[in-house]
Amino acid sequence: MCKDCGCSITDHHHHDEHHSHEHHHAHENLHHNPQLNDPKTISVITKILDKNDQEAGHNREHFESHGVLAINLMSSPGSGKTALLEKMADLAQFRFGVIEGDLETSRDADRIKAKGIAAYQIQTGSACHLDAFMVHKALHELPIAELDVCFIENVGNLVCPASYDVGAHLNIVLVSVPEGEDKIEKYPVMFRTADLILITKCDLLPYFDFEADRAKETARRLKPGVDILEVSTKDDESIRQVIRWIEFKKSMRN
Repeated sequence: MCKDCGCSITDHHHHDEHHSHEHHHAHENLHHNPQLNDPKTISVITKILDKNDQEAGHNREHFESHGVLAINLMSSPGSGKTALLEKMADLAQFRFGVIEGDLETSRDADRIKAKGIAAYQIQTGSACHLDAFMVHKALHELPIAELDVCFIENVGNLVCPASYDVGAHLNIVLVSVPEGEDKIEKYPVMFRTADLILITKCDLLPYFDFEADRAKETARRLKPGVDILEVSTKDDESIRQVIRWIEFKKSMRN
């Protein structure tokens, strides 16, 4: 986690209206966090969060002015975010672009571009998450006016990305079968932010001790009513379920 961004010391018990409430709780917790006893540090972190929130709001307005639905994809490394997008490039009818976040390399953006999809790579260096300022710069590198949906593939990390509003309208969180269903309970902050949870690599269920029903029960205990889908990039119909979910959410905003 970042040592200087505050993402490791804020509380994130998100409400459904997370864009308007989540950082209120983060700010409030700064004053009760046992790791902090320095008013100057609290002030600096509060300013960082406030500025990020303002920029995130600007990003959302920018997306909305072009009729674009912005979706933040979050998971641990290797859960299948990029593979999901590659498969959607083959199956989806809506036009989409991708903002990729990784510490180093442009491999994920290159994979997306190879599918004929507009993509922009953000290399964060040592930062463990994207923030609204990074996304703002990237969205101006995409042909936003030509898109219906913009995916923001966050840095692979089940902790810090949940702390930062990047200006997306929806959060999709992935957990893969090889990771185990216990990840949901171990990293509750992330899964509380989810509008949709994808259990990925479900073609591997016969080979791993992963109980999908228990995973769903845990997730809905953390966030009652959250949508959950089981997917595999080897099963086109499972990916079409995700596409239909996105199309429905897009239609609700029109």
